[in-house]
Amino acid sequence: MLNNDSRVRRREGDSRIDYGIIFSVLMLALIGLASIYVAASHDTGGVNVIHQVMSQLIWYGLGTVAVVVIMQFDSEQLWRVAPYAYWLGIFLLVAVLFFYSRNYAASSGAKSWFAIGNSFTFQPSEVMKPAYILMMSKVIADYNAQHPRHTMRSDWRLIGEMILWTLPIPVLLLLQHDFGTMLVFIAIFAGLLIVSGITWRILLPGFVTAIVLASSTLMLVVSDWGRNLLSHIGFESYQFARIDTWLHPSSDTTNQGYQLWQSIKAIGSGEIFGKGFNTSNVYVPVRESDMIFSVVGENFGFVGSAVLILLYMLLIYQMIRVTFDTKNAFYAYIASGTIMMILFHVFENIGMNIGLLPLTGIPLPFVSQGGSALIGNMIGIGLIMSMRFHHDSYSQLQRTDF
Repeated sequence: MLNNDSRVRRREGDSRIDYGIIFSVLMLALIGLASIYVAASHDTGGVNVIHQVMSQLIWYGLGTVAVVVIMQFDSEQLWRVAPYAYWLGIFLLVAVLFFYSRNYAASSGAKSWFAIGNSFTFQPSEVMKPAYILMMSKVIADYNAQHPRHTMRSDWRLIGEMILWTLPIPVLLLLQHDFGTMLVFIAIFAGLLIVSGITWRILLPGFVTAIVLASSTLMLVVSDWGRNLLSHIGFESYQFARIDTWLHPSSDTTNQGYQLWQSIKAIGSGEIFGKGFNTSNVYVPVRESDMIFSVVGENFGFVGSAVLILLYMLLIYQMIRVTFDTKNAFYAYIASGTIMMILFHVFENIGMNIGLLPLTGIPLPFVSQGGSALIGNMIGIGLIMSMRFHHDSYSQLQRTDF
């Protein structure tokens, strides 16, 4: 029998764990496992079904361990860890340029994966994402603590510091030919920039300029002289092909546009309620990973797809709620970066599956097959859950900087 003190300690421990976040991630994981099972059943003839599902379960187990470990770190400890995590991530991004998987590079063109043996691969840029979020949050919180009064000059200096810490990452990702992952870091940077306290007199012209540049690049892509210009500054042929496929998905349904066209067909064939679990009449390449949303759409239809999106909305809402409860500036920046990371993944993955956005090879969080991305996202969840876990101590200390 438990005495009263033990019961009180148990209740206090339970209250420090955010079961709402756990529920959302668990539901997404179940949808992911079911979708991977369907994809493997129809794409491999049932040969590797158990292997693929068990492999993903192992990654979920490792991700859960990562969450539990990271939850033990309070904000002061994370503050001290941030530079080490950042530089370790940079080291891995440099190392993969020399020790990348030759087989994966030959098939995808990206030098972004380590390979150990024939079955284990690891993408360091995925774990670099939470490390980058930690470091940028430290940079912003430290700068704002030293400059409590924002001026145009101080805001520009903060932007300069953020760019200096960010710049090595897109350079290394471009050397790896991993444009899709680079977009995620740009999204994280933009999200942190918005919440950093920088005046809108700087932010608004900056975002307008970004939109103009993106539109101008798109206009260059659709013209011959523009393509020649972009080719000279580093654009690859496969990137042009992805944009062409996005703009005209039905123009080449047997070659470059085959994957997108098949995804649109699979999702459309699911109609309102789907064809039912483990039913697939439309083949979609790489649907266990990047195109996993096509499996959800075909099997569970519009209703199942809407439930999936609602689960992501619930997860984001819970993460925002925890952030407001903690009242800790450093953690607020960490949460903003993590939320932006997950939101961009969801928006880009679903958007490219339905033809709204170009194909980029970005996985769907907690659903797509792949250990590296899953571990990176679970680390982000661990960072968010550590807020609630150490909430009581934050409330007593009322500290916002270190």
